[in-house]
Amino acid sequence: MKKLVIITLLIISNILAYAQIGGALNKARNNIEKGSVNKVDSESKNQTSDKIAETSENINNIGQVTATNQPAQTSVPQDQGSIKAYSKYDFVPGEKIIAFEDFMQTGVGDFPDRWNTNASAEVVTIDGKQGHWLMFTKGGVFAPELTNKLPDNFTFEFDLLCSNPFNPSGITNFFTCFTELGNPSQPQGWQGSNNVYSTSVFPRSGDELSSSTSDSRKNAVSEPQNATSTRQFNSTRSNPVHVSIWRQKERVRVYLNEEKTWDLPKGIAVDAAFNAVVFYIQYVDGPGRYYVNNIRLAIGAPDTRNKFLTEGKWVTHGILFDVNSDNIKPQSYGSLKEMANVLKENADVKVKIIGHTDADGDDKSNLDLSKRRATSVKVALTKEFSIDENRMETDGKGESEPIDKNDNPAGKANNRRVEFMKL
Repeated sequence: MKKLVIITLLIISNILAYAQIGGALNKARNNIEKGSVNKVDSESKNQTSDKIAETSENINNIGQVTATNQPAQTSVPQDQGSIKAYSKYDFVPGEKIIAFEDFMQTGVGDFPDRWNTNASAEVVTIDGKQGHWLMFTKGGVFAPELTNKLPDNFTFEFDLLCSNPFNPSGITNFFTCFTELGNPSQPQGWQGSNNVYSTSVFPRSGDELSSSTSDSRKNAVSEPQNATSTRQFNSTRSNPVHVSIWRQKERVRVYLNEEKTWDLPKGIAVDAAFNAVVFYIQYVDGPGRYYVNNIRLAIGAPDTRNKFLTEGKWVTHGILFDVNSDNIKPQSYGSLKEMANVLKENADVKVKIIGHTDADGDDKSNLDLSKRRATSVKVALTKEFSIDENRMETDGKGESEPIDKNDNPAGKANNRRVEFMKL
């Protein structure tokens, strides 16, 4: 009888323990769904992204939690805000994309090719965010091999995300630097360059304002440092901040999402021959992390009015859409406004809006997507800028008229475009 009682108690104890473990796992899964970073285990790196086995760590202070055989999230990320929120956004990207990096060609857990560093980082997936992200795991210098010469007119963009929750005591500012490296294979020498321009951001904890600084050295002479405050990281902690930097000879403008943080008329030496882009984090300690994605370098000044009115055509890479969607991203506002201004100034002009895609996916789907995207542009011009819809026609060409190769990220980014044809 005593043995029976003991066995019964043991069974009940095991059931309760199992229930507690199940509850802890469910709590961990819920926390993972709220924004943890997932790493892929080494035996699964060659699988497609929708079948990646992931490991999650540092989940809201509950200790190390492992979740294996969980698929990478592919849901469309939340909008950073409506197009109207960008009403003062005048950023227009360069005419031709010469470098684009979304890390999709890099295996999760690996360091990307054509990058140099004296520290460490790895490509990861993030719950609720599309694609691959580069996570910086150790402080140092990170230099993508984008080009060996930056012209006097270029735009540089990327999405920057910080961990949530963020521990500001364990990480320093995130620096984006343009520099003249004497030895391109030694990016850690960026600070010793005669000409260097850097912008840094630092998200603070709680409801405090984030900081933003701008610093430069021109012809070996240091310029006074500028500083400002922004709410961008605090209000979008769970979403990426879109960073846009625009150099026009001496003038440099910096945008965080829709906010123009800097507009410096003499921010860069007029003859500065930058040959490298460098990301720099002095140190990383504890759970604080920065992540980047969608790095895009474009050259050439946009000449919307002249090209459209004299050549009868304007092609833009600045109208962006969510992946496999016709939803226009809000940072497209500047390019949409450029076209709207031309149409307002020339009230008798009609236009055909033509969407183009890269070659990923099948022909039929891409053709349909390009047509829907063209229609979305027409709707945005009508709704946001009061352009008469009867002045606009739409069409889509899918992947049928590429202007670049479809075998590399920069080529694909060039092929994803919107074309305006004067009728």
